[in-house]
Amino acid sequence: MGTTLATLSPPAGARHKRKRKGRGPGSGNGRTAGHGEKGQKSRSGGKVRPGFEGGQMPLQRRLPKRGFKNRFRIEYTPVNLSQLATVFGAGEQVDATALKSKGMMPRKSLRFKVLGTGELPHALTILAQGASKSAAEKVAAAGGSLEIVAPVVRKAADRQQEGK
Repeated sequence: MGTTLATLSPPAGARHKRKRKGRGPGSGNGRTAGHGEKGQKSRSGGKVRPGFEGGQMPLQRRLPKRGFKNRFRIEYTPVNLSQLATVFGAGEQVDATALKSKGMMPRKSLRFKVLGTGELPHALTILAQGASKSAAEKVAAAGGSLEIVAPVVRKAADRQQEGK
């Protein structure tokens, strides 16, 4: 008779019984139940929180603190005119969604700023959240338009769908 799902079993020695701690001296894990002798970690509920160094001044507090991270900083993705010239054709509209679809801007980013590095040989319609003065001049010289618009704010529902 062949092997069926009903007759399958693991090979001998593959399965081990769990250790039953604190069940008397005959079990080999009686009395202190593998916790050793005395001390905080041998007690019931005796845990040491992460980073605790036995009362010694912890490393986190011993090291000097440096710098400052502004929680309210507004991040812009920089985009140069030379990049726009290679990716977008004449007369195309450049906005955050177009940049994301072409892979020039991270999906989670909300704002981008146009910088004036490089040349713009053809006219583009740019809807950005920021632009340098030199970039605005070069876009106007190429016959395009640059408009500063508010960022597209993502709703919670959008973020959940993006994560799926």
